[in-house]
Amino acid sequence: MVSIIFVHADGTKKQVEAAPGTSVMQAARDNGIDEIIAECGGSMSCATCHCYVDEAWTDRTGERSDTEEDMLDFGEAEVRPTSRLSCQIEVSEALDGLIIHLPEEQG
Repeated sequence: MVSIIFVHADGTKKQVEAAPGTSVMQAARDNGIDEIIAECGGSMSCATCHCYVDEAWTDRTGERSDTEEDMLDFGEAEVRPTSRLSCQIEVSEALDGLIIHLPEEQG
């Protein structure tokens, strides 16, 4: 299992375990991270799983695709250089300890 730390907008943290091969979005949903709504279920057709990858981890999570970039523009949360759709980040052993910051609003 891979450890992921979700940081809520108020600064509180929740550490969860996720299986390699799943997505960060699925890890959030499986562990009651309510800020990750994921209305489309991970098919990249909404932006309700928007998150911010901690700057220390951006090189390991990869760059967002053009389609992901376009979808982020439809979300309510501010788009930042570290913005990603959590459905597009695959959990792997290399991401053990990953830190994900959650937006205040998703919608």
